[in-house]
Amino acid sequence: MQFTQKTVQCISPSGLHRMAYTEWGAPDNPRVLVCVHGLTRNARDFDDLARALSAHYRVVCPDVVGRGRSGRLRDPAHYGVPQYVADMVTLIARLNVDSVHWVGTSLGGLIGMALAAQENSPIRRLILNDVGPLITVDSLKRIGAYVGLDPTWATFGEAQAYVRLISAPFGDLDEAQWHHLTESSIGQRADGRWGFLYDPRIAMPFKATFSEQDIDLWPFYQAIRCPTLAIRGAESDLLTRETWLQMGECGPRAELAEIPGVGHAPMFLTQGQIDIARNFLLAA
Repeated sequence: MQFTQKTVQCISPSGLHRMAYTEWGAPDNPRVLVCVHGLTRNARDFDDLARALSAHYRVVCPDVVGRGRSGRLRDPAHYGVPQYVADMVTLIARLNVDSVHWVGTSLGGLIGMALAAQENSPIRRLILNDVGPLITVDSLKRIGAYVGLDPTWATFGEAQAYVRLISAPFGDLDEAQWHHLTESSIGQRADGRWGFLYDPRIAMPFKATFSEQDIDLWPFYQAIRCPTLAIRGAESDLLTRETWLQMGECGPRAELAEIPGVGHAPMFLTQGQIDIARNFLLAA
């Protein structure tokens, strides 16, 4: 099963932009699964999960604006969850469906949580992958240390070594998996060097609002009414075990799953991780 590459036109206060997405499975399948990646990642992170679920769903994986094949915003101040949620509403309208299931990793989970918290939300089943309603200051400092940097490398091998370094919390992946995660997130530039496929200006609003304290999003989580699964990497610094356990006790009372040997964040590249998502999504 192979994907098709599509785009949808969205709007921000500073003008129009294109959001790219991959689509897997039958285009007329009314069951739609939207998979949204983390802060500096891209739609291709979900290739294995999408391939596994494409017999059951029309699987749609967007590149959040400023990442991957999507356009860049004219004003970087608009790189934030409100803009991303608006873009996803536009995407769902393009798909011409009334409801979707949702898998969101890190930032993708925050976007899903914000959309699921809305009255009359189209999200009917939600997976929050290593993210929750409390974002720790330690994880924000770690992310802030590399987001917005624009390193380049002379060779693909140098780029892959860097990706493995900053993404070590993804867990014990094999060479083919690291190659895929690198290949999908970098591109060769006009001068022949390799660099990331994201706008480094996404860091500007992130760093401008950083206040040396945890981010509390519990009111959004409490407003969610759809069935929810909270997945945690057992070594995660972004989703603490305390917060994860609390997610099972309030709001949508999420089902809980924890993945050993992984930090922030599980990437659905192993059969065991794919099965956790599959079993929850197809239980509906």
